[in-house]
Amino acid sequence: MRIADVPRPDTAASRAALEIATAYHSPSLLNHVQRSWLWAEAFATVRGLTPDHELLYVSALLHDLGIVPEFDNNTLAYEDAAGHVAIALTAGAGWPADRRVRAHEVIVRHNWPEVDPAMDVEGHLLEIATALDISGARDGELPAEFLREVVTAFPRLELAAEFGSCVADQAERKPDTSARRLVDGGVQRKLRDNPLERILEG
Repeated sequence: MRIADVPRPDTAASRAALEIATAYHSPSLLNHVQRSWLWAEAFATVRGLTPDHELLYVSALLHDLGIVPEFDNNTLAYEDAAGHVAIALTAGAGWPADRRVRAHEVIVRHNWPEVDPAMDVEGHLLEIATALDISGARDGELPAEFLREVVTAFPRLELAAEFGSCVADQAERKPDTSARRLVDGGVQRKLRDNPLERILEG
């Protein structure tokens, strides 16, 4: 398994998602969302799942936009806010209404504790992919060489400190959202202890 084996969708929505993610994310968060897409596609391969690749890519690239100042919503959970950005972006790309709603659903569900793949394969894949990138969950399920290649191509930089701080801020300001559950569940410690933080050592 190699990065070269995972083709990046070349559609209007996919190109726009990358453009928006690049414009609004810090380098650490931009690398995080791109790694999340690659992990999601890799999990699809090893688990024999067949996602909608464009939907998965767009959702992965946009899933954390709700924590950046320009899209931070005063009351909504950050994943819900990001999902609405996805609706607007995909509307501009010509997606029909039901497909735009799917992008919102996938992004919201990535923060669920668990997503049944029989209900939402893209939501399931993004959920386990982001769990790997944030807390190191299921790191043994993907080939070690692929993990190293992806982290080399898209370094983690200051993700642990930056994302941990952003989610803590969300949890304080919006205690009824999933950010509070993540913080209470030790997300900042999990970020620091994630084995991907040390995968390139030695």
